[in-house]
Amino acid sequence: MAGRTVRMRNRSRIVGAAAVAACAALVLTACGSTKDDVASGGKGGDGKGKVGVVLPLLTSPFWQSYNDYVPKMAKSEGVDALKTVNSNSDPSQQITDINNQLNQGVKGLVVAPLDSAAISAGLDQAERKGVPVVAVDVAPEKGKVAMVVRANNVAYGEKACDYLGGQVKTGKVVQIMGDLASVNGRERSQAFRDCAKKKYPGLKVLEIPAKWESDTAASKLDTLLNANPDIKGIYMQAGGVYLAPTLQTLKSKGMLKKTGEKGHIAIVSNDGIPQEFAAIRAGQIDATVSQPADAYAKYGMYYIKAAMQGKTFKPGPTDHDSEIVKLPSGILEDQLPAPLVTKDNVDDPKLWGNTVK
Repeated sequence: MAGRTVRMRNRSRIVGAAAVAACAALVLTACGSTKDDVASGGKGGDGKGKVGVVLPLLTSPFWQSYNDYVPKMAKSEGVDALKTVNSNSDPSQQITDINNQLNQGVKGLVVAPLDSAAISAGLDQAERKGVPVVAVDVAPEKGKVAMVVRANNVAYGEKACDYLGGQVKTGKVVQIMGDLASVNGRERSQAFRDCAKKKYPGLKVLEIPAKWESDTAASKLDTLLNANPDIKGIYMQAGGVYLAPTLQTLKSKGMLKKTGEKGHIAIVSNDGIPQEFAAIRAGQIDATVSQPADAYAKYGMYYIKAAMQGKTFKPGPTDHDSEIVKLPSGILEDQLPAPLVTKDNVDDPKLWGNTVK
């Protein structure tokens, strides 16, 4: 957007004034949330054509829900989306999947990257073919994307830290981390770590790198609990893959106590899936940060259609309670809201986890 504005300034004063007025209107009307809130890019289109949708995996209830939302949101946004493709947790397979979609002649791609660095190979292929890409859930380290649709993952780690810090004054807590090849895993881990060190010095943070793998989480948690039976809190960075193995491991050791019972281990998670809500209601876990699977699908479709029409965006607030920010890489990211869910608001009908089975 910035480069385009510079070029426009080199035109006549009349055109330049119109461009400035258009940009001013853009700022005032919540950048990037409706058709009237975007500025047309230099290369317009009609937004028509097939759109490929590449998933990272389908072993998590979160991604299963996102997968279910995709055709519904594609229809509501007027996007002709192909059947989703599952990369099955394999970054190299994801590059192959992207190339296969490009070879089918798609005019746009919505991709949830598995590896923040490796995805650049697929993004480069798309750019060479002139196909715009919207990234969902994970921001690439480099490469061209029209928009990243994602919640603030630093806030995930901080919210989890603040919740556990309020429940556990002193003692050991463990964070079961995601894949550190993903910016999501790195940001959640570092944010939790930094928050605990700065705000809750009485906490001793132990860590399990689990790569979004349930089996890895279960085996490493079992080993850690054998050496540290005095754990007082757990932060699971992805309830979709870590909830069941964590509860099963605690139960097998006689350590799964309900909230309010002596010996209860405070547990906070990320995802906002129905299974987490059920665990909160049952007193098995205490809280989760709801990652908006429905909004990921909705705005993934919205932004890919806009990109196919040649529209661009700029940083600023939107009319869907989010904010578009510019990342250090120069990529724009629409940071969608992700509320903390506890027993006090777990039955809120507005939470997407209460709208699916």
